[in-house]
Amino acid sequence: MLRAHIAALFLPVLLSAANPLHTRNIVLVTADGLRWQDLFHGIDPLLAREKSASMDPSNKDAEARRQRYATREALAPFFWNTLAKNGLVLSNVNVTNAYRVSYPGYSEILTGRASDNVITGNIPVQQPNETVLEFLKRKLALPSSRVALFSSWDHFHYIAEHIPGSISINAGYQDSPASPNLSRLQHVTPTPWDEARHDSFTFEMALDYLRSIKPRVIDISFDETDDWAHANRYDRVLDMIATTDGFLNRLWTTLQSMPEYRNTTTLIVTSDHGRGSTLADWSGHGRKVPGADKIWIAIMGPDTPRSGEVSTHAEQRDIAPTIIKLMGLNPADYQGATGSPIQAAFKP
Repeated sequence: MLRAHIAALFLPVLLSAANPLHTRNIVLVTADGLRWQDLFHGIDPLLAREKSASMDPSNKDAEARRQRYATREALAPFFWNTLAKNGLVLSNVNVTNAYRVSYPGYSEILTGRASDNVITGNIPVQQPNETVLEFLKRKLALPSSRVALFSSWDHFHYIAEHIPGSISINAGYQDSPASPNLSRLQHVTPTPWDEARHDSFTFEMALDYLRSIKPRVIDISFDETDDWAHANRYDRVLDMIATTDGFLNRLWTTLQSMPEYRNTTTLIVTSDHGRGSTLADWSGHGRKVPGADKIWIAIMGPDTPRSGEVSTHAEQRDIAPTIIKLMGLNPADYQGATGSPIQAAFKP
C-alpha cells in the first residue's frame, strides 16, 4: 500500500521526464483585426464585388484580386500549407473582454485575463498587470534586450509592460539601432495614420533585431489588416493578409536557418479581435458588433502536435498560460491570470 502511494506521488514527475518540452524560444505574432471569415475561407463573396469596399466589379485590379485570392490557400499559402499542416489551428476561439477593440484584446493576450475595470478602450493608460513578457523575463532572468516587442502601433508602449523599461519595445515611428536605414525611411514613408507605421517597417526591423540580438522571446504586432478595414478598403485588406502571410513565411524560414532557433522555437499567431460579417459591420468591431468576439489561434513548434485545423474551444486569455507552459514554467506562478494552457497545443 505504501509502495503504491509513493509511486502515485512520483508518477507526474516521471511522466514529465518522459515527455520533456523542447521549446526554448517563443515568437508571438498578431495581425490586428484579421477576420476569420477571410483567413479561413479566402475572399468573402459578400465583399468580392462590393463597390463601397473598393472592389468595383468593373475595376481590373479588383478582378485580379478576385482571381488571385479565390481560396484560403491562395490568400495565405504559408498559413495553410505549412503552419496548419505542421501545427495546430484553432477556429473556435473567443475574446472574453467586454470591449472587443485592440488594447483590451492585446492586454488579454499578454496577461491571460480581461481587465475591463481599467482597460475600457484604446485610451493609452499604462498596463495594470505584469505581462507574460515581463513574467518570462523575470522567471528566466533574461536581460531586457532578450525579450522584445516590435509593433506598428505606438500604443504598445503602454500595452506590453506594466513597469516602463522592463522589456525592449519598438512601436510606432520609432528608430531601431539594428536598422538604421529602415529607421530613416519610415519617417519619409508615412501611413494615413499618425499612430501606426507601415507593417513592412515593423517586420524588417524585427527581423534585423532577431538576427543581431537573438531574443528568447519576441512579439511582432502588425496593424494594417485593421487599418485598411476601417477605411473600407477590402482590396488593401486582402493584400495585407497576403503580405502578412509572406512575413510569416520569411520569419519561419529565418528561424529555421539559425541554430539558436532551429527546432527549439514555437510560433504563435493570433488576432486581438474579430469583426462583423455584414456589409454594415465588416469594417468595424466593438462590443455591439456580432462576431467581434470571435478570433483564431495558430501554433507550430517542437511541442505541438500536427493536428491541423480543429474546433477545440479556447479563449484569448489562454494564450499567456500556454506560452508559460511551453517555456517549461508553471502557469500557476503567474498571478491573476484566469486563462488556462491550451491542452491541444501539447503533444500527448
